[in-house]
Amino acid sequence: MRRKTELRSRFFTPPSGSFFLFGPRGTGKTTWLQRSFPDALFVDVLLPEVHRTFGARPERLAELVRGNPDRTTVVVDEVQRLPALLDVVHSLMESESGRRFVLTGSSARKLRRAGVNLLAGRATYRTLHPFMLGEVPDTTLGRALDVGLLPLVLGHSDPSDALRAYAALYLREEVQIEGLVRQIADFARFLEAMSFSHGAALNIADVARECQVERKTAAGYLQVLEDLLLGFQVHVFTRRAQRAVTAHPKFYFFDAGVYLSLRPRGPLDRPEEMGGPALEGLVAQHLRAWIAYGHEHDCELTFWRTRGGVEVDFVVYGACGFWAIEVKNTAQIRPPDLRGLRAFRQDYPEASLLLLYRGRDRLRIGDVLCVPVDEFLHALHPARGLLAGFE
Repeated sequence: MRRKTELRSRFFTPPSGSFFLFGPRGTGKTTWLQRSFPDALFVDVLLPEVHRTFGARPERLAELVRGNPDRTTVVVDEVQRLPALLDVVHSLMESESGRRFVLTGSSARKLRRAGVNLLAGRATYRTLHPFMLGEVPDTTLGRALDVGLLPLVLGHSDPSDALRAYAALYLREEVQIEGLVRQIADFARFLEAMSFSHGAALNIADVARECQVERKTAAGYLQVLEDLLLGFQVHVFTRRAQRAVTAHPKFYFFDAGVYLSLRPRGPLDRPEEMGGPALEGLVAQHLRAWIAYGHEHDCELTFWRTRGGVEVDFVVYGACGFWAIEVKNTAQIRPPDLRGLRAFRQDYPEASLLLLYRGRDRLRIGDVLCVPVDEFLHALHPARGLLAGFE
């Protein structure tokens, strides 16, 4: 049984012309497209019959499009399953000037590996992320941390069961069927090992040792994980660096619930060992969505860590502004919690300093604005500034 969560309005605004829409499975791409373009001509490559028909004769897509002249928008869902369709779409774009093509996918890996025609820049690229809390205002921070913000999960009658099945879905359909890795058991161990790197500096050599594979193999698995849009790296902020900074990026799974579903738990695991990274990851996924939906071309997400170990969780920098953001999974703010932000301010006095925490009150401690993370995430909207309503 599905709930009404999947039918919520999204902050994502499509470009005016043809575009690729990428996003992990379960982020609601198909639901959003059907709602946004109810009169479009839909071609769902995930359907076995459609896959067989167009796989045998990709040019049938041109026949279908030309046979429906009243359908000005054409959607090809999960186009990476049949990359040959892109050549047909490219041809149609040149001959059918009044058409708009929307091509979705949960991975661009197969497209890149096949070296296929990516429409020569005729279609822009966009990404659809899990829900932002502002899109589901009746969802609490606690629930978002427990089960994440995937529409597929939030709209399920048993979100925990949906999460447990999610990793298996990717292992079976996206990894095993597509033949992306040779040893699926090794990749499963790699996913588990990577869950310990969520929100932490990524050392691929350590991960390789943990899951007992060669470093080159682990690096390849990481590329698969990123190509499937299941994880992403945040690199260090190096602009005008005044002191030595670390070289290792940080890694996050794309959704807090997916991270927790992959993270092993046992009697020796303390809740705070998972709660802190989960909260930090939830903030990261919101900042990525905020940038992707409203500031893709003028903003970047990084972090800052000196070789001496002083760190700021996130740095948002670009034409959109300059903010240093620290995330604390605690209801009380202590002086050490401000250390990284104040060190950053010494090097970058132009930056605004923000601390997100689990308390209830907005505070200003010196030059640091402290905001309840729940309030901040629910207020975050791509059409507004990062701190709209807080400054």
